[in-house]
Amino acid sequence: MSGLEILTNAQTRAADAAAIAAGASGFDLMTRAGEAVAAAVMDRWPSGPVVVLCGPGSNGGDGFVAACALKARGRDVRLAAMVDRSALNGDAAKAAAAWQGPVAHLEVSLFAGAGVIVDALFGAGLDRPLDAGLQSLLRAAAASGAPILAVDLPSGLNGDTGKPMGYAPPAAATVTFHRKKPAHVLLPGRDLCGEIIVADIGLETPRNVTLLENGPPLWGARMPWPTAVSHKHARGRVIVVSGDVATTGAARLAARGALRIGAGVVTVLSPPDALIVNGAHLEAIMLRPFETDVELEAAAATVDAAVIGPAAGVNESTVSNLFALARTGSALVIDADALTVFADDTEDFFSVLDRDDVLTPHPGEFERVFPGLLGGSSERITAARKAAARAGAVVLLKGSDTVIAAPDGRAVVNGNGSPWLATAGSGDVLTGFIAGLIAQGLDSFDAACAAVWIHAEAGATFGPGLISEDLPGLAPQVLARLYAASTPPQPSGRPDRARAVRL
Repeated sequence: MSGLEILTNAQTRAADAAAIAAGASGFDLMTRAGEAVAAAVMDRWPSGPVVVLCGPGSNGGDGFVAACALKARGRDVRLAAMVDRSALNGDAAKAAAAWQGPVAHLEVSLFAGAGVIVDALFGAGLDRPLDAGLQSLLRAAAASGAPILAVDLPSGLNGDTGKPMGYAPPAAATVTFHRKKPAHVLLPGRDLCGEIIVADIGLETPRNVTLLENGPPLWGARMPWPTAVSHKHARGRVIVVSGDVATTGAARLAARGALRIGAGVVTVLSPPDALIVNGAHLEAIMLRPFETDVELEAAAATVDAAVIGPAAGVNESTVSNLFALARTGSALVIDADALTVFADDTEDFFSVLDRDDVLTPHPGEFERVFPGLLGGSSERITAARKAAARAGAVVLLKGSDTVIAAPDGRAVVNGNGSPWLATAGSGDVLTGFIAGLIAQGLDSFDAACAAVWIHAEAGATFGPGLISEDLPGLAPQVLARLYAASTPPQPSGRPDRARAVRL
């Protein structure tokens, strides 16, 4: 998946070191990086004075190269550095020696009349907060009204967690090199970086990278499009467990999501007292009553995916119903109440899960089921990976920067999250999307990744005023775009599940 890889700070350093060990010149790499920064300035801010702030290391060296390149293009460049050029070493010293203009001290007066400010103080290598003086300087830069272009990352932002270490200025754009880092895709780093430009400077990506950015190139080729011989049962069967008579809407949202995403047959399994309410709202979605977990197990015996949790109730019935579904061998998509109900009994919960199951917690539910993993300085990728390994299932940690993790250590960060999805019930539709894609034969991890991306695209398609009831009806527009961009559809059947029937 070339281009989708997200590299940690350590992996990026290893890629740099490998290139140099293979014969590349470190100064040539720095030159390419600085030229990419200059090109970004020229493309986005083609006129006006440029202020370049240079740090004491390689990031500052990139800044010196960019300043030289911009001056050669006729730009008015003011350069300021943290240290005297005589204090620089290696490639940074060589880059600084090529700068023929004056080197000013770092001070707020630099920003007067600036057309753009290039922040080349510190990149991803910074492992401590900036001192008070630098924080004050960068606050002044942010307040100056001039856009900031960050080199690699806004100074003060942790490259692996996406969290500021004290303070990091908001950039209008960030130029990074070779591949994105976690800070470019995790909040608040993603927002602080602004537009992210990934420049190719000639590095090789390490093998076996297990962290990727979500998007159609990751799973689009495996989307389960129907063929001329497809019929409704071949397109997958989904059941959704309804709550009681007062809480039925969430299950219907999930069911409609599963149907709209392409599942051939979707059934709401309803407590008898809720049949009339559900029946009054369902058309293409089928309806079937159940009273006991034994009846639920029998009803789910021949389905491909089952949704449990949306408004199911935090009670013993939900516990027994989940265990009953787990015995059938169907892939489970577990959300909301079916997560919270196991807050005090996670070991029994995890014991009935397997790699085909998908857990979809928001941060509050995540903390209940995986206490301590998301607190403190922990970032979402590590937390989701640990949770998936602990549960033995796919874990989808919801948010504007949703993370999907598999038990084998793979993780994907979703970057197209839409603020319009912050509305009651949107997560229920997402569970339905996941179940519908699994039922059609998509691997559970791929289904979770695809569903999150399609869900966000649907939200962005509608925009202001979106409510959860709109989302299923928006999915066809997104699917149509994916289908138009796909290769000719290939026959696809649902693969045999590797899971054994659980007793």
